[in-house]
Amino acid sequence: MAALLADVQRSFTQRFGVDLTTVREKVAAELLATGIPGIRIPRGTLTEISGPPSSGRTSILNATLARATHRPEFCALIDAGGNFDPRSAAAAGVQLRHLLWVRCGGSAENALKAADLIIQGGGFGVVALDLAGVPSRDARRISLASWFRLRHTVEKTSTALILVEEERNAASCSTLQIEGKATDFQITGGLLRGLTVDATLGPRTRARATFALKPLYSE
Repeated sequence: MAALLADVQRSFTQRFGVDLTTVREKVAAELLATGIPGIRIPRGTLTEISGPPSSGRTSILNATLARATHRPEFCALIDAGGNFDPRSAAAAGVQLRHLLWVRCGGSAENALKAADLIIQGGGFGVVALDLAGVPSRDARRISLASWFRLRHTVEKTSTALILVEEERNAASCSTLQIEGKATDFQITGGLLRGLTVDATLGPRTRARATFALKPLYSE
């Protein structure tokens, strides 16, 4: 069998100029650190961050943008529902001068088109598409073909594409899925003093990451 395999390899090399003995495994995607233990975002792929309000989804996004803009890399945030708060992002470490903020007036369709154009334009380390502020029915109307197109576009780049939403919509088109859930609140004097988040990472391997958040306001 070994001799037969060697003969086949020589035949392919002679006929097609391809040396089968040098074929290498696909290189793993570069991972972008977030500063949150256990969570790193792959480049050239689509990552979904989902969960209800106060589930840590915005904190994960801001942590990722903070690390990227400090490198520094230019990043883009497509804000479909008007959720983005520049002051909170700056307090979390995001360098706003390296962030393009695109507001879409509540239109999920316009946000999707903007993300597509920005990725094709190139030059951005992170492109985040925030659909958390639009009605769930509008987000669900985005076809699977549209998500496949977006995934195919980002695969040709070194951009990390992040989708933020209340529930998962891109399904099999996303390489990494992060579902956040608040597990503990610390409230004293009528004010939120801290929040513990339990994040589940998938889809292929089910891993978990737990982290604590503190409010950005000061008394």
